[in-house]
Amino acid sequence: MEKKRVDHSAFPAEYDADAEILILGSIPSPISREEGFYYANPRNRFWRVLSAVFEEPLPKTTEERKDFVHRHHIALWDALSSCLISGASDSSIEDPVPTDIPELLKRTKIRRIYCSGKAAQRFYEKLSYPRTGLHSRLLPSTSPANCALSLERLIEEYRVIREGS
Repeated sequence: MEKKRVDHSAFPAEYDADAEILILGSIPSPISREEGFYYANPRNRFWRVLSAVFEEPLPKTTEERKDFVHRHHIALWDALSSCLISGASDSSIEDPVPTDIPELLKRTKIRRIYCSGKAAQRFYEKLSYPRTGLHSRLLPSTSPANCALSLERLIEEYRVIREGS
């Protein structure tokens, strides 16, 4: 598959001024870009995991998802604003350009950053940590490509978000 430049600088972070937690992906999948919101692929387990962690019904629409993250003081964004990529394969990423996370931190109360997947953490730690001074914590990817972990195990791993560690 041929690599193409994905630029989602017009795909803003989802946050409000009360956000305390930032969850970063690497770059939105083609389905998320098409839908215009994070973790839109119905096979991605992100929303099922968070709804279980917070013991709430599964948010299904973009508006329900936005309301969910705001109520729990969570911001969603990606480590990269653009890159060369084949489809949705993080392992194919080249020429990464980081999002402006330092600016987001100035506008919020964020003090904890979680990366959903190794690629997100690798790009955040290399490209943004030197400018933020705030290390991230790695969480397993909820992508359908990460079928090695059960839904129950993902929920267990993501509980740190609610527990504050």
